[in-house]
Amino acid sequence: MTSTAFDSEMDLPPFQALLDSYGRDVHRFLLAQVGPADADDCYQETWIAALRGYSGLRHASNLRGWLLTIASRKAIDCIRTRRRTPLPVEELPEHAAAARPEVDGDPWAAVRALPPKQRTAVALRYALDADYVLISETMGISEDAARRNVHEGLKRLREEYVR
Repeated sequence: MTSTAFDSEMDLPPFQALLDSYGRDVHRFLLAQVGPADADDCYQETWIAALRGYSGLRHASNLRGWLLTIASRKAIDCIRTRRRTPLPVEELPEHAAAARPEVDGDPWAAVRALPPKQRTAVALRYALDADYVLISETMGISEDAARRNVHEGLKRLREEYVR
């Protein structure tokens, strides 16, 4: 397990200490996952969910990973909601639009267009400089799968967006 600033197996730190220690990491991760328009809402939802579950935690061995897991799930919920929200248009096009999203030179927009596991792994690795142990713990996968998701995400970014 990854060591944190709080290594107690019995006593949890005050919730405010948790917010002070990991708030920036959670926000940076959410910016990479959902973009600036939705990051603040996801950030608030993450902390509300964390506050609700905090008293039920049994130990504080990996609070950062626990928070990033919550943030990841909130980001997935946001992205799913966004995809279901219809966009108003004046006229229906004759053919479906291309699947490639507009990224306008924003590398994080390209990351947000990746499939969920690749997006999460790349965001953790490069927005938070997380090691593969933390990525695997946060995503609930093996270290090899974490490496593979980062690799496949970067490969896809190179193929589709770096031309």
